[in-house]
Amino acid sequence: MGSAINMIRKTLISATLSAALASTAGVAFGADSSEPIKIGTHNWSSQVVMAYVVGGIFEKLGDTVEYVPADTQAAYEAARNGDLTVVHEIWQSSMQASMYNAIDAGGLFDAGSHEALTIEELGVPQYVIDDNLCPGLPDWEALKNCPEVFATADSEGKGRILEGPQSWHGDLIPDRITALGLDDKYVVKFAGSADAIWAELASAKKEGRGVITFNWSPNFTDADGFVFIKFPPYFDGCRKVDGGDGSCGSPLGWLKKAANYKFPKTHPAAYKAFSKISFSTADIGQMAALVDIDKMSHEDAAKAWLAAHEDVWMPFTQ
Repeated sequence: MGSAINMIRKTLISATLSAALASTAGVAFGADSSEPIKIGTHNWSSQVVMAYVVGGIFEKLGDTVEYVPADTQAAYEAARNGDLTVVHEIWQSSMQASMYNAIDAGGLFDAGSHEALTIEELGVPQYVIDDNLCPGLPDWEALKNCPEVFATADSEGKGRILEGPQSWHGDLIPDRITALGLDDKYVVKFAGSADAIWAELASAKKEGRGVITFNWSPNFTDADGFVFIKFPPYFDGCRKVDGGDGSCGSPLGWLKKAANYKFPKTHPAAYKAFSKISFSTADIGQMAALVDIDKMSHEDAAKAWLAAHEDVWMPFTQ
């Protein structure tokens, strides 16, 4: 029942927004305003680099851009009331509620989706698959036969799974491992930070050993190759916090954009480009890799990406 109500609600929201935007279709807008387009920046590489990429596209159109540090969840309220103009990287898994609440309140609209889909899940580096370190991966059942491949000094003879900080997901992964009957062969350890995950991936690659970590996509690791394990499919209610046994994997989700309701009128050229912008998983991974692997600043990474990928972004401006 809850899922049906949510679907109806989202359909109504979408229809309302479509009608509102359609009402401006025949209006002749002037040149873009000289007022700056305000883009929010958060605290992970792909989001910040993409902010400067999107801003760079707007600047190519002659617009002025301002970058505003913004809380991940509060950004939608800020965009709704005009403190931000656009939000360019919205993850369904963790941000859709904040986005839809702002849309419901008025002043914010859904500006479309990126080509990339999002996922937050356990997985292994590509070489684990290529070198057949655990035959049968990425199917989760292969884990039953190769815990020793993922054992570490602190895993008590079991295979180790490196989760993110426990504050991110609570006991989601330990619950899943228990529900799947893997807890006698694997132990879940919590990383202190995202950087600890990246350090472990780098160390494992250097040593050529097996490693299972939490990760997400789009991310800089997409550029080097990371394979998500295929656990039993996610469905509403399958997680323990929702009343299920917790054995399911994570869902694929969308990656959206949103904008303040005045944007199409104040900056028609920039809005037209923004509505077309749709980056792939590879695009976003490349952006983040320039910072996390090549150690460029976010601004320089965006300039480098724009210079190297005119074939991707130029059509958005036409």
